[in-house]
Amino acid sequence: MTDSVNDSAPGAASGAVERPFQADVARLLDLVVHSIYSDRDIFLRELISNAADACEKLRFETATGQVAGSGAPFRILIEADKQGRTLSVEDNGVGMSREDLEQALGVIANSGTRAFMEKLEGAGDKGPAESLIGRFGIGFYSSFIVADHVDVYSRRAGQSEGWKWSSDGKSSYSIEASDNCPPVGARVVLHLKSDADAYLDVSSLQRIVGEHSAGIPVPISVREAGGEEQTASEGAALWARPRSEIAAEQYAEFYRTISGQFDEPALTIHWRAEGRHEFDALAFIPGSRPFDLFNPERKGRSRLYVRRVLVSTDADLLPPWLRFVTLVVDSADVPLNVSRELVQKSPVLGAIRKAVVGRVIQELAKLAESDSEKFGAVWTNFGAVLKEGLYEEPERRDALFGFARFTTSTHGAGDRTLKQYVADLRPNQTAIYYLNGVDAAGLAASPHLEGFRARGIEVLLLSDPVDAFWVSSAVGFDGKPFRSVTQGQADISQVPLADGAVAPERPELDAMAATTIAKMKEMLGERVSDVRVSDRLADSPACLVASEVAPDRTLARILASAGRLDASMRPVLEINLGHSLVKALLALDKGDDRADFEEASGLLVDLAQLAEGEAPENGPEVARRLSKWLARGLGNSAGA
Repeated sequence: MTDSVNDSAPGAASGAVERPFQADVARLLDLVVHSIYSDRDIFLRELISNAADACEKLRFETATGQVAGSGAPFRILIEADKQGRTLSVEDNGVGMSREDLEQALGVIANSGTRAFMEKLEGAGDKGPAESLIGRFGIGFYSSFIVADHVDVYSRRAGQSEGWKWSSDGKSSYSIEASDNCPPVGARVVLHLKSDADAYLDVSSLQRIVGEHSAGIPVPISVREAGGEEQTASEGAALWARPRSEIAAEQYAEFYRTISGQFDEPALTIHWRAEGRHEFDALAFIPGSRPFDLFNPERKGRSRLYVRRVLVSTDADLLPPWLRFVTLVVDSADVPLNVSRELVQKSPVLGAIRKAVVGRVIQELAKLAESDSEKFGAVWTNFGAVLKEGLYEEPERRDALFGFARFTTSTHGAGDRTLKQYVADLRPNQTAIYYLNGVDAAGLAASPHLEGFRARGIEVLLLSDPVDAFWVSSAVGFDGKPFRSVTQGQADISQVPLADGAVAPERPELDAMAATTIAKMKEMLGERVSDVRVSDRLADSPACLVASEVAPDRTLARILASAGRLDASMRPVLEINLGHSLVKALLALDKGDDRADFEEASGLLVDLAQLAEGEAPENGPEVARRLSKWLARGLGNSAGA
């Protein structure tokens, strides 16, 4: 084996050249064969996808004048040779030169289409740019699942020389000039292993194509060597076909092919838009969360075709809050001969984007209305992402409010709508109340809810990170403003008690208690902005709330962690005069030990922080205080 060859040496241009793979191929191929692909049939899908990519690439280069097209319709031919025990996949796409073969097949996991994309992107506005779905590297090497030797015969469009790439997939490959190549395109020949006889049967090949590659927009045919060709796939782009002709299984397989998911789509939306801008669109709502749903990049899954030419696999067709939607759009109105950057900024694309977002929202609303159980699964998976739209696109807020679902203090299943909430408002209730936090279970046990629960007032329990932002900027719903139960005075005294509820004990605030409260405020210093008697507490001794001019407690914590909370927005400590702990604290003020009173007052703030799920400022110091006061209380009990 020759480790390196000078391409300019005599005879190197056409003679066979053997080179080592640029990777630990033996280990990688073992991984491909035994770990990455659990279904052996997948190798054929990978080869068909690569062939379709080659056709798309030639279509693009022809449309943009880079090469002269032959005018022949694109096709993919799969041929089984039982006598020679070979299976070949041939296309009349762009083909590969010798350099292409080295880069695409000699460097494991290197993608020829990806390198092509990067080269065009580097050209900026000087040339076109695109992104193709194939990764002609790992996918190609899935061939060795069923083959112990692979030959690739290829001739690049616009070039006269053909080349043969050959390898057993173990340590090296060879490249030599060959006349046994298609006029243009590539033919991949697999020398099958002894246990791969099933792939020499034409009916089996047709089944595999139907299951895995029916959505490929290139006609696919199969035949036995020397026999008649049989159609395995018509090659019409799935999104361009009438919905009545497409089975649910075909939609599902196409969804899995372009999304990389292995589930069933929860919702399939297929339509043709007509009017000022015409386009075909096919959108899928996944049946499960994509693994990268909450990646900081928030990248979408939108493919843009222009007259069936793939322009981009990450087109700006959906906002980040719809990034879970897998989308294909094909339009004849978008210019093809411009750079990718300019395509993304095209006003035509902006209009298409607006129409697509509107249609997806409309279909989600229909699903919520017609099948609450199915929509409930969609909301469970993607509600937290959809609510990002409430903050980022206020103009869509009313539409999103129409099908948004919430967990509330009275309905813990997470299926409550705002329309239902407003319909059940209590007498004299003028606002939609909410409580922000980390998890719904912790929020349901919050002391802030005690007074609201006594009056039968329903409270939205908002536990998604984006909730703190959209609810603070939303005006309201159906004329009712949103109001945090941790902000300002509760002001719920005009709402009557719920049936069977008993009003909590509320001692009068006499002059002595008022003086003690003033002392508490002074001793707590910068920990709180005020201390006052609470109307919202029934069973707990104290809670922390925001003042009328400060953001609610959850948003305040977010701002504080980012260093953006002003010191004047410190919380207010509300105390329950009817609670035994507060009574004991007020009585402690009558003694002479000022230090005990100050320490007990601080402990009350610590308890309020713990009650709302917030870590105290000094954990060890809180533990020391609790130990001291517990020991004192237990000692008194023992003495009694």
